[in-house]
Amino acid sequence: MDCFCEKTWSHTPQYGIGYCQQCPDKVQWPAELDPKPPLYFNAGMFVFEPSLSVYDELLRKLKITPPTPFAEQDFLNMFFREIYKPIPPIYNLVLAMLWRHPENIELEKVKVVHYWAAGSKRWRFTGIEQNMDREDIKMLVNKWRDIYNDESLDYKNYVVSGEDEAVSWQPFLAALSEAGVVHHFSAPSAA
Repeated sequence: MDCFCEKTWSHTPQYGIGYCQQCPDKVQWPAELDPKPPLYFNAGMFVFEPSLSVYDELLRKLKITPPTPFAEQDFLNMFFREIYKPIPPIYNLVLAMLWRHPENIELEKVKVVHYWAAGSKRWRFTGIEQNMDREDIKMLVNKWRDIYNDESLDYKNYVVSGEDEAVSWQPFLAALSEAGVVHHFSAPSAA
């Protein structure tokens, strides 16, 4: 779930009244603003089960939806608002949680970090932007660099050793794709 305490949310009623879904009991949602907004996720990391019917409906609704400040994130939140279930912050640590809601974070258990805060993008990290000089942020940056530089994690064309000779998985994967079991679409890199 996203945190509405950061200035990037200053255009929302949540930010205006100090309401955040990360600590919903801190500020009560005013009756005059009812209904209370549904939970809102950060689309940088989310899990869903795709289907062709959902894909078709997404495209249909996208064509009639006006632009919003957070583009695809707002759209996905509108589309999935009735079925969205939050994933624990250990699987999508939004960095602002470290300084806004540290009581909700178990840093040693975090599996996925969402580097969205100003100055936190690893390829542009300088450590001088607000909150980027924190020890927990520096630790996460170093962990990211360690993983990025770990050549054992690089993609390899894996080959399984058989009794007599190495067996390539490529023909098997190609057969699955032809049979319609594996659907693969190439996309340009987002990096």
